[in-house]
Amino acid sequence: MLDLVQIRRDLHQIPEIGLQEFKTQAYLLKRIQELCQGDECISVKTWRTGILVFLKGSAPEKTIAWRTDIDGLPILEETGLPFSSSHKGFMHACGHDMHMTLALALLEEALKLERKNNLLFIFQPAEENEAGGMLMYQDGALDEYQIDEVYACHVRPDLPVGTIATNRSTLFAGTCEVFLTFKGKGGHAAFPNQANDALVAAAYFITQVQTIVSRNVDPIEGAVVTFGSLHAGTTNNVIAAESKLHGTIRTLSQEMNLLTQKRLKSIAEGIAASFDLEVDLRLKQGGYLPVENNPTLAGELMTFFTDREGVELIDCQPAMTGEDFGFLLHQIPGVIFWLGVETAFPLHHPQMTPDERVLAFAPKEIAAFLASRLH
Repeated sequence: MLDLVQIRRDLHQIPEIGLQEFKTQAYLLKRIQELCQGDECISVKTWRTGILVFLKGSAPEKTIAWRTDIDGLPILEETGLPFSSSHKGFMHACGHDMHMTLALALLEEALKLERKNNLLFIFQPAEENEAGGMLMYQDGALDEYQIDEVYACHVRPDLPVGTIATNRSTLFAGTCEVFLTFKGKGGHAAFPNQANDALVAAAYFITQVQTIVSRNVDPIEGAVVTFGSLHAGTTNNVIAAESKLHGTIRTLSQEMNLLTQKRLKSIAEGIAASFDLEVDLRLKQGGYLPVENNPTLAGELMTFFTDREGVELIDCQPAMTGEDFGFLLHQIPGVIFWLGVETAFPLHHPQMTPDERVLAFAPKEIAAFLASRLH
């Protein structure tokens, strides 16, 4: 029987960013091979740093998939745990170490079942930075399995252990990464008339871009436009020739995302024209589409967990978090849900520490749900 706490702690110590999860992949493959050795009904394949584990059913009518993400974040860990990250500057601050451990536990449980239908485990790289789900799908890595339903979960720090939360529609936002550069002409601070100040243009842009949400977005709908990074200039008495901004758009529908992108582009170009600057704008959405649960499958999942003793099922509101699982849900019917791991610190925080008691709760409950889909 797998020691889930030890596995989680092992994985927590080796976080790697997307498409560089080499140690993680090697660790997972070792565990998978230990579990699956000698079983002719199991196929294990790799795709770049990802892994696909296929369990053939006895009389399959459909294929069910469980997806877990495996990458970490470029965050310096500050938990002080004895099993803290050994990769300085990187951390499993989004709980993917928990996700991987849970997937291994579900694989172990699935191997004990008499399965009518097929079951595929997708250990997916690059959820955080390169939309690994989209890359796997577009590269044809999933084609041979002909998936009928796909499921996933994500840990949530503000919910207690024993809680599962989801809904029958959009659970997470679609996101779009924004890279913006204003290019002007530098000069001496004493002679502003001889320069074109890229810093001032950036300041105007940061202020004006907020009007997209307040004046262009339907108040009934949701959108976020945040710029978390602005770099311009070198010292106090030199006018900046260039300013670089890095931000994000988050919306609950693809239509609203495209509208927000369009308005942001117009504002950037208008400000550049008014200050006589050049502007370089790159919008990167890729596979981070709104995460839309299939209403029928979500309803069946919610009914299942509502009837489980010891599970608190919450029908929850959407969140503005992003997840590349949204791309798969636009191709394959499926559901993602929150899994409570109560901790004082939010996702992506350097002190985020999930409650390991979830490893005693989640495998049993989620394995029971998967078993219900395999018969």
